[in-house]
Amino acid sequence: MIRTLFASVAAIGLAATPALAETIVLRGETVWTGTAQGTIQNGVVVIEDDRIVTVGGENTEVPDGATEISAAWVTPGLIAAFSRTGLVEVSAEDSTNDTMAANSKFSTSLNAADGFNPDATAVDITRIEGFTRLVVAPNTGNTIFAGQGFVADTSGDLDADIDAQAFSFIKLGESGAGLAGGSRQSAMAMLRAALDDARTYPARYLTHNEGAALNRLDALSFSTAARGQQLMVIQASRASDLNAVMDLAEEYPNLDIIIVGADEAWRVADRLAIMDIPVIINAFSNLPSSFEQLAATSENAARLADAGVTFAIANIGDESHQARLATQLAGNAVANGLSFDDALAALTTAPADIFGLTGFGWLAPGAHADVVAWDGDPLEVVSSPTAVIIAGEAQSLESRQTRLRDRYLSLDESERPRAYSRP
Repeated sequence: MIRTLFASVAAIGLAATPALAETIVLRGETVWTGTAQGTIQNGVVVIEDDRIVTVGGENTEVPDGATEISAAWVTPGLIAAFSRTGLVEVSAEDSTNDTMAANSKFSTSLNAADGFNPDATAVDITRIEGFTRLVVAPNTGNTIFAGQGFVADTSGDLDADIDAQAFSFIKLGESGAGLAGGSRQSAMAMLRAALDDARTYPARYLTHNEGAALNRLDALSFSTAARGQQLMVIQASRASDLNAVMDLAEEYPNLDIIIVGADEAWRVADRLAIMDIPVIINAFSNLPSSFEQLAATSENAARLADAGVTFAIANIGDESHQARLATQLAGNAVANGLSFDDALAALTTAPADIFGLTGFGWLAPGAHADVVAWDGDPLEVVSSPTAVIIAGEAQSLESRQTRLRDRYLSLDESERPRAYSRP
């Protein structure tokens, strides 16, 4: 299902109104493609309208009259593989927080896209750090089922297309146990009952009125995931919980499962690889902050890569306002044994593959024109984007914070409010 959302923004900081799609040439001292073409030194990326048409070396022929951008690095637009960006403005203020519905009688049918606010300040903040796409998950309320997550771009454009029902989100592990009655076995029993309700919808509801775990509307909504026609994102961290999810996948082989959290995934990496179950991890989770993270290690990403597990890196924990910090987590993963290419892939090609975002996450002819120009290595904390292009349009590099910075950085002493003046 496609819904249109988002609000128009200015182009790249060079204009006050959105730029129309045009021909753009990006010249990078280093161009990371995410494809078999590899990394190109002194590379060129040519964009026409909303697609990439050429990726090549410095002698690549470029169209006359194109807008040219030079940068130290050029990469595909980064993808926040797990976030709640745009669902909350102030976490402690309920009226601005649409991440969960603790008092709702509905669960799997809750559609997070209905609460998405493209004007949320975190959207701009995330975009100017090089993220062009968001995978947004709702949070759980009074049950293990959070509802429907979506994928959106970070343009802030009200008219942009988003995939409003990209996946169902479920919590297991410690949180799931608490929501399901107090134990992990009760959470798994609830999940199995919900799968049974959804897989037999509508027959069960015609004869029995309600299901064992889901009401009629929730069963209808969950039926696509239960039949393997929609992604099912399950949060779990402990190795035994990951094994329980894999047991479920063997019991229901049609399920299309992604695991988020997976702090102890390295312990079951071989089985994850064999079953081809991808994971989304916080690559710098290395402390036992709970009993389900006792074996957490900052080498988790490197060990998963060695085992051949598909994984993406996301900032799990402050995913509403700081999804942008995933680049730092990926950089830390490199410091702990992960290759640079695998780290950058975990922010681009891997999340695109995991969520079926065809044509995103890499630079190649025919790919969607989500491209970022950088002033340095994108995994270095001192580097920043100098241009962000989404669907072929140059985007604003302003946020509320940058406007406040610029306002007060150059404020004339005579313009100071009275509160700053001594009598």
